[in-house]
Amino acid sequence: MKRDTIFYQIFQQFPILLFDLLPSLPGNSLRYTFESVEVKEASFRIDGVLTPPDPSGDVFFTEIQIQFDQLLYERMLAEISNYVYRRTELFANWQAVAIYPSRTIEQSTTKVPPELFASGRIIPVYLDELGEIEQLPTGLGLMVLTTLEGNQAISEAKGMLDRSSRSDNWNAIIDMISTIMVYKFTELSREEVDAMLGFKTDELKQTRVYRDAREEGREEGREEERRELVFMLLSYKFGELSVKNQAQVQALEFDRLQALSKALLGFTDIAELENWF
Repeated sequence: MKRDTIFYQIFQQFPILLFDLLPSLPGNSLRYTFESVEVKEASFRIDGVLTPPDPSGDVFFTEIQIQFDQLLYERMLAEISNYVYRRTELFANWQAVAIYPSRTIEQSTTKVPPELFASGRIIPVYLDELGEIEQLPTGLGLMVLTTLEGNQAISEAKGMLDRSSRSDNWNAIIDMISTIMVYKFTELSREEVDAMLGFKTDELKQTRVYRDAREEGREEGREEERRELVFMLLSYKFGELSVKNQAQVQALEFDRLQALSKALLGFTDIAELENWF
């Protein structure tokens, strides 16, 4: 499943979630902002960067590592070094967190100086060791939910929905849980996933997933209406189209269909249609 995308959305919804994984907080933690940063010089991308509101604060880096990578810490240090070199005026110090589903994913050896781990400059976190989901803050619970499978994932997702029903960001939580489960149960349709979670229709209508699906359906409907119009106009001008021409029209995307619907008004014979393709 696409956990990088989901984790990014979780951090967007809960910008200071990373601080729940650390033993201490910066004094102005509520004013941090979150973004995903690409270090262009080396084509590196840092999964998450929490930037302080002023240069006297610390910057926090995070990497989400779902698959085994024997050089993760080396890559993290390279990414951080590039960032520090290019943006040194934006912060006073830095700290990094590597988030794993479990210890089994962590690399066995590293050339990164051990004092960076001993000092807490780089901190590994294992989601399966954070505790029971119902005892965790919502953001951390969502992160742990991405690591669960089968009936356990379904049960925990339903439990989170029940516990969050009175939350101020209830719609955002429904959105995230629905997204996670759609990615996780790829063999099921969206409607089947919603039914599995026990979503009510009025709840679903508030979620981004539902709105996106509805808008996607509208766009598909507009495209088919445009295609039918093009077929009708072409048939009126030139009679029944060849199999080749029908296939060419059928393959056009919406923008090209729009262009053809305007261009064909000026066609005088089928050769002009052939030339247009």
